Amino acid sequence: MRIGDAAAAAGMTPRALRYYEQRGLVTARRTPSGHRVYDEEDIRRLRAVRELRDAGLTVGDVRAFAHLLRTVPADGVRDLLPQAPRSGACSAAEAVARRRLADLDARIARLSLLRARLAARLGEPAGQVTEPAETGGTGRAGADSGPLFRLETGPAPGGRALRV
Repeated sequence: MRIGDAAAAAGMTPRALRYYEQRGLVTARRTPSGHRVYDEEDIRRLRAVRELRDAGLTVGDVRAFAHLLRTVPADGVRDLLPQAPRSGACSAAEAVARRRLADLDARIARLSLLRARLAARLGEPAGQVTEPAETGGTGRAGADSGPLFRLETGPAPGGRALRV
């Protein structure tokens, strides 16, 4: 199948599929006219990449054990990262996943500390979590994510001032 159909079958865009190909996570075969073609094995591999990315792994993490992706069962990656320690190749995948989990825990701790500091400067209780109206409560992820804050003249809502 061609790139558009393959991307749709894997639940991603053609651009994402090309990106994963550039990173060595899938290899497209080419027709004599140069068009990329993919088979069901490629689709299964791409779905596994998408699931692993959705679980919080980076492309680099997935590349670390890309050789295991061809062993992914048709129903997904739930068994690729075992719950109980194993020996061999799966232990490498588990080690990568555990390092990523530790990294996420450290990032969460850092963000929680930053949030508490900012909340304290605003005079809010440390444990209070508020969702900005601009985001509609959709928790976006990423280094540059979050609501946009506007600086306005005049008193802050509730008469509180930001102490810097």
